[in-house]
Amino acid sequence: MKFTVRQLEVFVAIARSGNVSRAAEEIPLSQSATSTALGEFERQFGLQLFDRMGKSLRLNEIGRQLLPRAVELLDRANEIEDLLEGRSGFGPLSIGATLTIGNYLTTLIVAKFLQCHPQSQVQLQVHNTATIVQQVARYDLDLGLIEGDCSHPDLEVQPWIADELAMFCSPSHPLAGKKRVSLEQLLTEPWILREKGSGTRETFDRAMHNHHSRLNIRLELEHTEAIKRAVESGLGLGCISRLALKDAFRRGSLVPIDTPALDLRRYFYFLWHKQKYQTAGMREFLALCREMTEGLSRSDEIDIPPIA
Repeated sequence: MKFTVRQLEVFVAIARSGNVSRAAEEIPLSQSATSTALGEFERQFGLQLFDRMGKSLRLNEIGRQLLPRAVELLDRANEIEDLLEGRSGFGPLSIGATLTIGNYLTTLIVAKFLQCHPQSQVQLQVHNTATIVQQVARYDLDLGLIEGDCSHPDLEVQPWIADELAMFCSPSHPLAGKKRVSLEQLLTEPWILREKGSGTRETFDRAMHNHHSRLNIRLELEHTEAIKRAVESGLGLGCISRLALKDAFRRGSLVPIDTPALDLRRYFYFLWHKQKYQTAGMREFLALCREMTEGLSRSDEIDIPPIA
């Protein structure tokens, strides 16, 4: 072959980072060696894979066609190397999860994965839905686990398990304990909500789509635990996944608000790039996820250890 695995590694690292110096840190190589490797790779075939804009490099059409094939070849090469060196693990696996899934489910699955395959390596990133979708689309992540909708044309999306949001308040709030709360009552209260771009906020906004102009949004926070603490302190009402509220409802530190007129249902989803080779590690991780929810109809039925 006219190219080497190292040249493909350099190409993929630059494609992901858009910058030679950041790619050099990732590989790792010196900046000059990384730049030289890319230059030699392009000269061997008499073409360019990137459009140059100052210090930034952006994939051109040929580069975009090459990227998924290069990523797949490197994944397969890593599996071959693991086999030849007698490693029983699956090699590095990069997972991205949204806040609710990442904080309450994915850490448990990662722990089980590493217990079963101690020689494997897992990198877990927790962000909102919009960020995870972007990272999977750029091949920065092998798998994404999200709680919002995804319509990206390059990504494969599969439903995992149903989830439902719950509106809630502190036990001392005037709405606590009421059998049914009207929409008008909800609109008079201040709200503590997730930020825009999160799957949770997307579901809430969809349920309240005719009433956005009347909502009194006091705080927007990126973390479910921060929202729970703010609501416990009496700052307003909240709306997050029942999964994240399960322990607080059990302890009585937060109280659910009955809102039968609002549809707060959604799904948790798996996603990966359509052109990405699905490694054995990816398949094993997905199998463990499905095993966790087998026979269950909704996420808050999952048995997770209570917070002390």
